[in-house]
Amino acid sequence: MSQAKQGDTVKVHYTGKLNDGSVFDSSVNREPLQFTLGAGNMIPGFEKAVEGMGVGDKKTAEIASEQAYGEKREDMIISVPRENVPGDISPEVGQQLAVQQQGGQQVPVTVTEVTEEKVVLDANHPLAGKDLVFEIELVEIA
Repeated sequence: MSQAKQGDTVKVHYTGKLNDGSVFDSSVNREPLQFTLGAGNMIPGFEKAVEGMGVGDKKTAEIASEQAYGEKREDMIISVPRENVPGDISPEVGQQLAVQQQGGQQVPVTVTEVTEEKVVLDANHPLAGKDLVFEIELVEIA
């Protein structure tokens, strides 16, 4: 039986959970996730977990934050004076916004604090700093 290796395109079903058991994403009831091992499109720990699996294999992989979305970085949290927020936006904690960088690239941010004077925006991935648990089933190796 062949095993998934670098360069293979694979299809997997997965359920991603936090350590408290809450599910943050799942491919169950959807098409399986397809990606190429080694292409860098997946978090490193997920790719490493799939590598070596055979079609039909199932496993539970515990992935430390360093091998997932990284540690939460303080330099990615910015405070913006309230008057710099466009008038058509009424920021609320938890709201997802996009900030345009000088080069024109859009960066997704989450509003984490709103006061009369400022709005605090966090550009960290929502799962940064969290250890993750994935239940993975390898469905196909292309």
